[in-house]
Amino acid sequence: MARVTYKKAGVDIDAADRFIRLIKPLVRKTGRPEVLGGIGGFSGLFKPRLAGMKRPVLVSSTDGVGTKLLIAAMVGKYDTVGVDLVAMSVDDVVVLGAEPLFFLDYIAVGKVEPRMLVDIVRGVARGCREARCALVGGETAELPGLYGPGKWDLAGFCVGLVDESKIIDGRACRAGDAVIGLASSGLHSNGYSLARKIFSEKEIKAGLWRELLRPTRIYCTAILEVLKKVRIKSMAHITGGGFYDNIPRVIPEGYSVRVEKGSWPIPPIFRKIQLAGNVDEREMFRTLNMGIGMALAVSARDADRTVALFAERGQKAWIIGEVVRGKREVVLL
Repeated sequence: MARVTYKKAGVDIDAADRFIRLIKPLVRKTGRPEVLGGIGGFSGLFKPRLAGMKRPVLVSSTDGVGTKLLIAAMVGKYDTVGVDLVAMSVDDVVVLGAEPLFFLDYIAVGKVEPRMLVDIVRGVARGCREARCALVGGETAELPGLYGPGKWDLAGFCVGLVDESKIIDGRACRAGDAVIGLASSGLHSNGYSLARKIFSEKEIKAGLWRELLRPTRIYCTAILEVLKKVRIKSMAHITGGGFYDNIPRVIPEGYSVRVEKGSWPIPPIFRKIQLAGNVDEREMFRTLNMGIGMALAVSARDADRTVALFAERGQKAWIIGEVVRGKREVVLL
């Protein structure tokens, strides 16, 4: 009887070791002074700086990229989905006013392919640098019994920090507050099941993939800078659920948000999806971000200044609506 090895069973430890060696330089570029040690150990070490904080609170978030991964696999381009992975978590952390501190990733594959995995981690490292958070570790699992050839998935986890007195939870919102929308870079990481239903593989490979794989915009760095100058009362990350499901999560009982259509330019990809799939407008605004990746509420007197502060940081922003009395819903006009 032939000897059975782990490699013959489908798990190549040597390939995994090569992958770790290749990504160490990428990980080092995301370092912060609080990071102790490097990757390769059983856990990551991070010594937070708590000076000036009276009641520090840890904020955590975990997420994935969804079926956008299928587009990446379809065209063999893997260096942007890592940015998406970071964006989905760090911008869920910053909506509470927290600074993202460190990030970990989990990659599950049927077979370790170092070149593909390095491309993924290159995107993760790029996202961490944009968010100014450290990539302190992760896990790459080779699972041939669970994932067939070419099948894989990503997940990420972020931890942030905020002083309890500075947590942004939406309770300060009042009628008359302005709602500001920050421009998205495209679909971000939501609505891809709809897009794949509408567009054929041939259409995607013919060039549409360039738009569909555009990385998710990371807002946390600009938001944290603007927060030093303006009081932001509420923030909603426009992800799965679009306008209708995300914005009401950060508005107090007794209030609604009125959004004025036409107050910002909707990128062509959204119109393309709507026309090609004959998608109802409400469905579009409930499934996709429609060109707005983050919605913020500020006092009306601070609205123009807030838009200008984001513009100074290269982030397009528009006043897209206001907070009104209502049933904790979004009304599009």
